[in-house]
Amino acid sequence: MARRRRGRTLREQPPSASPGRLAAPRRNDTPQSARSERDPLVVNGRIQKGSWGIRLSTMNILVLGGSSFLGRACVWEALHRGHRVTTFNRGVSGPDQPGVEAVRGDRNSAADLERLIDGRLWDAVVDTSGQQPAAVALSARLLRPHTDHYSFVSSIHAFSDWPALPVSEGSPTHPCPADTPPDQPPANELKAGCERALLEHFGAERSVILNCGLLIGPYENIGRQPWWLERIAQGGQVIAPGDPGRAMQLIDARDFAAFGLDLVERGATGRYVTTAPAGSTTMGEWLAACVEATGSAAELVWVDEEQLLAAEVQPWTELPLWSPDKPEWQAIWLADTTRAQAAGLTCRPVAESVRDTWAWIQERGPREKPYAQGSVPLGIEPEKERKLLDRAAG
Repeated sequence: MARRRRGRTLREQPPSASPGRLAAPRRNDTPQSARSERDPLVVNGRIQKGSWGIRLSTMNILVLGGSSFLGRACVWEALHRGHRVTTFNRGVSGPDQPGVEAVRGDRNSAADLERLIDGRLWDAVVDTSGQQPAAVALSARLLRPHTDHYSFVSSIHAFSDWPALPVSEGSPTHPCPADTPPDQPPANELKAGCERALLEHFGAERSVILNCGLLIGPYENIGRQPWWLERIAQGGQVIAPGDPGRAMQLIDARDFAAFGLDLVERGATGRYVTTAPAGSTTMGEWLAACVEATGSAAELVWVDEEQLLAAEVQPWTELPLWSPDKPEWQAIWLADTTRAQAAGLTCRPVAESVRDTWAWIQERGPREKPYAQGSVPLGIEPEKERKLLDRAAG
């Protein structure tokens, strides 16, 4: 049995959801009072209630990646909206979720991608793993005849003015070319090259770019928020960096995924800066939520950022998510999300994300390897923290 969608024939596959079931009301229609009853998440042996959109039809969706953090959240959201999901990854970042068609392969390999597309068509591609322009160019070129729509998860790092100046959809991006050679060392400008590769090989009329802000939530694989939760859970005095009133923009990966799937279902095009609204939380509120979630007796000791810089504490990594109020960092939490909000982006309270992340950490157990941003370890050494606390008390 075949059906037509946007002029191409798609093979029907057995639906993952029970026939005739209707999804719950769309998240964007959920009252503010019900925002605590959001996406299901298995914590402490139970599944929390969800709130999904009423879908008009089932889509066939390919997720490039899909086994860790944001990719996992996108797969979960698509499955629980009743869509059919194919994942394509190497199988090394984590297990695929039940209900997907998992295809193993390396996105840098033309042969693996050709094996993926052989005999398959999708309504949309969601690319959560594109980091190199050459890899995005290859996937966009080969997938173009096999899908109607390509959603690419870029980053706020793609904007050349960030974090010194506020950015929006019209801000300039780094001058990284679409034909940048493969296997480049990690760099912010690569995401801008990935965007150009997508547009060059797939076209703007069938693609959407989401410039992602700072993600938090369960299954975080870098470990910025988990590091703070685990440190605070140890108790005692804990360095709290800088100004507790410093505004932040933290978006839960599940909210990002829900908004991204909304755009995919609508066939949206263009660019969306996708993060929490500016001023939605502060450093003080976020760290207080970490203390409350863990139930710890930890005492937050606020240390002036000039003292931290004088002690050569590295912003962002030694004290994760701390950015000093300096010209080169002054707009890190000032991205303009007006367009995304108008398109339906909603973000849960940061305290909810913190609680869910702590519940996940408790279920996960001790981490298998140290948290790190690339090759840079996260977190301040205990002895260095102790000296700073002694100095602050003196």
